[in-house]
Amino acid sequence: MNLPPNVYDAEPIPASARAEIERLLQSGDLFRYTAPENAPVSLLERDFADALGCKYALAVSSCSAALFLSLKSLGLPRGARVLIPAFTFAAVPSSIVHADCVPVLAEVGENYRLNIADFEAKLDDTISAVMISHMRGHTSDMDAIVTLCEDRGVPLIEDAAHSLGTKWHGRNIGTIGKIGCFSFQSYKLLNAGEGGILITDDADVLAQATIMSGAYEHNWKKHLARSDEDAAELQAAFGRWQNKLPLYNLRLGNLSAAIVRSQLAEVPRRVTDGRRNHDYVAEKLNLSPWIDVPEKLGPEERAPDSIQFNLVGMEENEVRAFQDASAARGVKVQVFGLSTDNARAFWNWEFLGKAPSLPQTKAMLMKACDARLPARLTLPELDVIAEALIKAAQDVMGNRRAFGN
Repeated sequence: MNLPPNVYDAEPIPASARAEIERLLQSGDLFRYTAPENAPVSLLERDFADALGCKYALAVSSCSAALFLSLKSLGLPRGARVLIPAFTFAAVPSSIVHADCVPVLAEVGENYRLNIADFEAKLDDTISAVMISHMRGHTSDMDAIVTLCEDRGVPLIEDAAHSLGTKWHGRNIGTIGKIGCFSFQSYKLLNAGEGGILITDDADVLAQATIMSGAYEHNWKKHLARSDEDAAELQAAFGRWQNKLPLYNLRLGNLSAAIVRSQLAEVPRRVTDGRRNHDYVAEKLNLSPWIDVPEKLGPEERAPDSIQFNLVGMEENEVRAFQDASAARGVKVQVFGLSTDNARAFWNWEFLGKAPSLPQTKAMLMKACDARLPARLTLPELDVIAEALIKAAQDVMGNRRAFGN
């Protein structure tokens, strides 16, 4: 029997990073503002903005920090209500609380995407901002979301922690809203261990976020722009905000930036391989009567590094048995709603107080499974994973209606 592959190790850091890392280790030049110009963090910001096709980028200590700074840069008042999907990671509502705002949760359907009708009903005149999570790379109907936000004059932030490389109508996710935020945590497409970045075309947003991230005195002068015109616009914005904002010190260091920057050239290959892996396994899993992998939305081009699927016709005890059976076959599956402390189950966010009634989202989370599929896996390794999941479902449910019979 073929053993399941290790799905937890990240890809090795490219050899191209080693010379720069060695230089930084020899010089001890790890703080982003030590160098007079062209620090690795500044170069990463310029290259990332160029790759995404936006004007500005700010690298920070985490995607959570990027989300927090995004909210602060919008100038929201204390107690402002921010509308988010109920299916997201706890860091999203946490960033809202950290910014002295109040999360408002909207329903999410069986396809892991925002219920637009519930979103529209909750996007009333009490909502000051919207933060859309492209959770696990699943993009909601951005056409509808953008239209509703624009009609109501509400700024849109994209939590694209899981979605670097995903596109909507050919446009990069993260560039559709006013601000986009990405993660460099080890299980994301670009790996710095920890780190994040925000992107925007708004010079005032970038200037405020940069100063609050910890650009004290005039260190903002060391931030780069993609063109002379953008640089002039950014300098004017910095002048407007100098000495007017608190410093939260959420900077990224040069060593992390050098590690991430070396991986930018790998993004297209990782996206292509990740999509291939996901679709290959999804096709196999959908042959089982007990497993359903929801279809993507039409305008979406995904960049997945994991697969999510719903268990069909199973009661809670059978869902738990499936989780155990797949683990026994060497493939660990996370069912989002089954753990008493899963950070993606909204009722576990006790720091928000009493959980709201969101029956559609809760029903989905109780049967929605998550399994890692790193881009580096080979087709034979994917066969082992798919077979283990299908047989785990058969272990629990037997061969009734198996494979369409």
